[in-house]
Amino acid sequence: MPLTALDPITALIVIDLQKGTAGHPLIHRLSEIVDRTGELTAAFRAERLPVVLVNVVGRAPGRTEQGSRSSQQLVEGWTELLPELGQQPSDILVTKRSWGAFATSDLEARLKAKNVTQVVIAGVSTSGGVEATARQAYEQGFHVTLALDAMTDIRKEAHDYSIGSIFPRLGETGTTQEILSLLKKRSVAA
Repeated sequence: MPLTALDPITALIVIDLQKGTAGHPLIHRLSEIVDRTGELTAAFRAERLPVVLVNVVGRAPGRTEQGSRSSQQLVEGWTELLPELGQQPSDILVTKRSWGAFATSDLEARLKAKNVTQVVIAGVSTSGGVEATARQAYEQGFHVTLALDAMTDIRKEAHDYSIGSIFPRLGETGTTQEILSLLKKRSVAA
């Protein structure tokens, strides 16, 4: 669904833009994703809207066919957020142990305490953390918006499937510039 509106209290959720994920081969240049995400974080902070920075430290327990990520976790600084995000004291920091940011954290309660009704989601990876967080946000009753040009994946087919088949069922989609434009209109109207 094309982007139509931002609620009065909308939060930005940035997924897994951290040193450990920065080393993965991605289908888009990470610097471009980080730059666009930086534009969004600056705009949300300027409007005094919540910015949620999410990192991942592991995964939920359970067996899978793909082995453990414990070797990735041993890389020094793996969980550190990318400095380009310019983390601020006002930001909400969430450390997750699952694909989505809501399942293994108190994010829902923290956002509802701030009267947030909508979330804009960006980050890595489109078909993993971003999609899982979008699904969970939708299930918790938040209006969901996805910043399509501020996310990427390691596999093009997974990225394209999430954008084309999953995201339109969860909420609205748009570009960074479209989201910034709606933020600007929102602030002029206030």
